[in-house]
Amino acid sequence: QVQLVESGGGLVQAGGSLRLSCAASGRTFSSYGMGWFRQAPGKEREFVAAIRSRGVITTYYIDSVKGRFTISRDNAKNTVYLQMNSLKPEDTAVYYCAANIRGSVYSTSDLYDYWGQGTQVTVSS
Repeated sequence: QVQLVESGGGLVQAGGSLRLSCAASGRTFSSYGMGWFRQAPGKEREFVAAIRSRGVITTYYIDSVKGRFTISRDNAKNTVYLQMNSLKPEDTAVYYCAANIRGSVYSTSDLYDYWGQGTQVTVSS
């Protein structure tokens, strides 16, 4: 069983930055592929970014955040990050961290095995 706890959300003006963190329990964090998803009010949950478990660093982003968001991980700290720059009002959502035991980069939520409780990000115009 893996527990994921997100932090770092908040209220920021458009153009600002936030860094989300997701701390994972357990000794096998380095073997998990990690992803970030978000869900805005009245909308379905959507993929944001993902990072492979180990080896060659492999990341994947939804087009709307490319060049603005960066996913990274620190396996020594059991933590994955989402650095969000140049934030826009349309980035407003609850952001969720997720882990998959296959260690891969997935954009489909059904392929993730564990989820955090989410952290709210609000971008004002």
